[in-house]
Amino acid sequence: MTAPASAAVPMALHGLAAGSAGRPASADWTIPQRWSDYTPQEHAVWQTLYERQTALLPGRACDDFVAGMRDLPIRPDRIPHFAELNEVLKPRTGWEIVAVPGLVPDDVFFNHLAHRRFPSGQFIRQAHQLDYLQEPDVFHDVFGHVPMLMNPVMADFIQAYGEGGLRAQKLGTLPLLARVYWYTVEFGLVQQADGLRIYGAGIASSRTESVFCLDDPSPHRVAFDLMRVMRTHYRIDDFQEIYFVLDHLDDLLELARVDFEPLYRQVAYLTASQPEFLPADLAPTDRVLHSGTGAYAARQRQAQAQHGR
Repeated sequence: MTAPASAAVPMALHGLAAGSAGRPASADWTIPQRWSDYTPQEHAVWQTLYERQTALLPGRACDDFVAGMRDLPIRPDRIPHFAELNEVLKPRTGWEIVAVPGLVPDDVFFNHLAHRRFPSGQFIRQAHQLDYLQEPDVFHDVFGHVPMLMNPVMADFIQAYGEGGLRAQKLGTLPLLARVYWYTVEFGLVQQADGLRIYGAGIASSRTESVFCLDDPSPHRVAFDLMRVMRTHYRIDDFQEIYFVLDHLDDLLELARVDFEPLYRQVAYLTASQPEFLPADLAPTDRVLHSGTGAYAARQRQAQAQHGR
C-alpha cells in the first residue's frame, strides 16, 4: 500500500486478485519476466518512482537498505532485470527473484520464501497510480524488498517466516503470524545510532508513508515486542496508526529461531479473556518511544463520516 485509500483509482487486477483469469499455468505461479516487453512508458513510471524515493530516503532508510541499493544493479532509468539482480543477490545470501503475475496463494508464497525465492509482481503500476496501489507491483517488490534481502539477517528471517507460514496454515494461526510480517518486513522501523530509520518495504517504497512514519506526530512508535505484535490488528487501507521499532536489525535473528506454536496457544488464552489491540491502542506494558496524537486518523474518520452523509 502506498497511500491513503481516499487516493485510490480503479485499476486492473493481477494474479490471485484477478480470479481464474490471473492464474498462470505453472503450479508455483511463476512466469517469465518478459523484460523486453516493458514499454518506454512503463520504464518511465519506474524512473519517476525511483527518483522521488531515492530523493526522500537519505537519512530515513536504514544503513542496510542503503547498502543493498548501492550493491544491486538497480538503475533509475529502467525496470530491473531479475536475472541481473539474481547474479548479485544469489551469491550474497542465496536468494533469487522469481516473477509472478501479482498476488499468489498463501501456500505458494510461503513455499517460495521457505526456499529463498522472492516472488515479485512482474507488472508495474500505471502513471496515474503512482501514489496508491492495491497490489504489490515490481516497484514495491524490487525497490522495497530486494535491497534488504542482501542483508544476511533479513535473508534468514524471511526464509524462517516462509517455513513458519506453512506450519501456521496447518495450525490455523496464519493471521497471528501475518501480523509479525506486516509490522516487520512491510512496516518495520529500526533504531540506529543516528536515529530512527525505515527497513520495511511498505514504507521504503511509499513516497507519503516514508515521511509520515518518521515525521508525523499522529502515529505511535513503540518498541517491538513479539507477543504484543501478534495481538495487534493493522491497517491495510491507510497509514499505520502504530509502528513497532527494533532496537537492532539483528533482533530479527532471534525471531527467526522462535518456536511460534506455544506462542499461538498463549495468544489464544489471552484473547479468550482480553480483547486484542486495535492499531490506535497503547498497552500498559508498552515501551513507548512516541505517544501519537492520533490526529491524522481522527481527520480521516471525520472525512469518511462527512462523505457518508
